[in-house]
Amino acid sequence: MQIKSPIRFCLNVVLLITLITGLFACSSNKESTNETKNTIPYVIYKIFPHDIEAFTQGLVVANGKLIEGTGQHGTSWIAEVDIASGQQNKKVILDKEYFGEGVTVLNNKVYQLTWKNKVGFIYDFKTYEKLGEFSYDSEGWGITHDEVNLIMSDGSDKLYFLDTLSLKPVRTLSVTEDGRPVKNLNELEYIEGYLYANLWQTNYIVRIDPANGNVLGRLDLTKVAEAVYPGNPNADVLNGIAYEPRSKMVLITGKLWPAMVAIKFSEAN
Repeated sequence: MQIKSPIRFCLNVVLLITLITGLFACSSNKESTNETKNTIPYVIYKIFPHDIEAFTQGLVVANGKLIEGTGQHGTSWIAEVDIASGQQNKKVILDKEYFGEGVTVLNNKVYQLTWKNKVGFIYDFKTYEKLGEFSYDSEGWGITHDEVNLIMSDGSDKLYFLDTLSLKPVRTLSVTEDGRPVKNLNELEYIEGYLYANLWQTNYIVRIDPANGNVLGRLDLTKVAEAVYPGNPNADVLNGIAYEPRSKMVLITGKLWPAMVAIKFSEAN
């Protein structure tokens, strides 16, 4: 599903840049950090195009490549994305029976979840040849890794750490905030020792301590979402986190979003 009109798309991106930078120009760091004591401050770094037909379920940067996975019945795929244009080079298109979910890359393998089929797929990162499958007992939502274990979500307050050999859970982490379960954990990313999770149907990304499951802070991306939505009336929820370690840039997007927004955390060292 390549972008149909590059000229129109570029105009939309220019409009989004104007809207987003305008919104944030009138917000000081003090205002951003004082909303709640646990609000994580950030700055907009850059805005890139995103295919408005991509129902994003997973996003990851690996070996300098941006990989996106989408999910809808009949239109689920994994692709390498050219960040400058938003266009994809599709590597895997799932059979119509599968609804694709999160994707991650570990040890030169691409792992992809499916939603209700309770099966995940493993591909060779270079060739995208299918290497195998694995099963799980819950729904599949988001997936990432901590260089040791795969970590997956199922839409509950639980995160499951999977052994990379057996692909079975070796640990279950309950996520809480102020002692209360945090449900609807969706797309995941592991960034510098912390887990980050989209909260489904919200504009929040939470930072989680992987040692005990405590939520340490929230990214409030409401202003970004509100600026993005006019670019596509069909735009859906925020979903997609990818970390580029060299630049420390965090890419965020959403389902059917017309833009991918690069942010950087602006916390004091």
